[in-house]
Amino acid sequence: MPQEGRRAYSDADARQLLGWAKELGCNMVRLAHYPHDERMTRLADSLGLVVWSEIPVYWTIDFSSKEVLQKAEQQLDEMITRDHNRASVIVWSVGNETPVSTVRTNFMHSLLNYARKKDPSRLVSAALEVNYHSKENMRSIDDPLGEFVDIVAFNQYLGWYGGTPESCRTANWSTKYNKPLFISETGAEAVGGFHADDHTLWSEEFQEWYYKEQVDMLKRMPANYSGISPWILADFRSTTTKQPQLPGWVEQQRVDRPQRQQEKSLFYTKGLLPTNATKI
Repeated sequence: MPQEGRRAYSDADARQLLGWAKELGCNMVRLAHYPHDERMTRLADSLGLVVWSEIPVYWTIDFSSKEVLQKAEQQLDEMITRDHNRASVIVWSVGNETPVSTVRTNFMHSLLNYARKKDPSRLVSAALEVNYHSKENMRSIDDPLGEFVDIVAFNQYLGWYGGTPESCRTANWSTKYNKPLFISETGAEAVGGFHADDHTLWSEEFQEWYYKEQVDMLKRMPANYSGISPWILADFRSTTTKQPQLPGWVEQQRVDRPQRQQEKSLFYTKGLLPTNATKI
């Protein structure tokens, strides 16, 4: 929990986090990158929020290992067995940002088949890789795993991990898959209460600028674009970071920010997006 620097575990914790999502006008949450406490999906049922639920398969695990595959299948089995009667759950996700290779695609395809076998009634997906080297500012989602998912989801941070938010003005997106297109992550970091001009990194003004440019870009998305899940609803602690200039325990949107400033800039997107979701 951001105001206490601990994990969420209680009914009250679930009410706080999902209550914030409802306050922001969200209709979906992506519970990432692991299955959350069952109180979350139980409360999502009663609040009318739909849920993307995910197992912790991401980045560069050993996709050639039969043991790793068995562990991932066990995680899928436990997640689906526990929550298959939760009306809020609409997507089982088998992973996040897994670099493209033949062995990886076979591994992930196997997990998608496993999830479908366990629960043929729900959608299956994963956060796919993006081809940023397309011509004429065209970013293409042509990850071969897209052939096997029900939703073509991808993470993008134009204007944060490289360039500035104005890079969104010339960016275009495409996919060769005739399936719903979903942005499963986007966002910029900010220190709550830090104010400066909108070109100053870590300021709330920069974060607001980022979302303004993103929203304008989303108006040019392909016809099959279906929604967005900004990263991230509330603070979290992490010992791993790519921002060494921030001291100590670092996370996206610092742990010491005031409680009521959670993802303040998301209010800008409220009512402007076809699917206003967030990640928890």
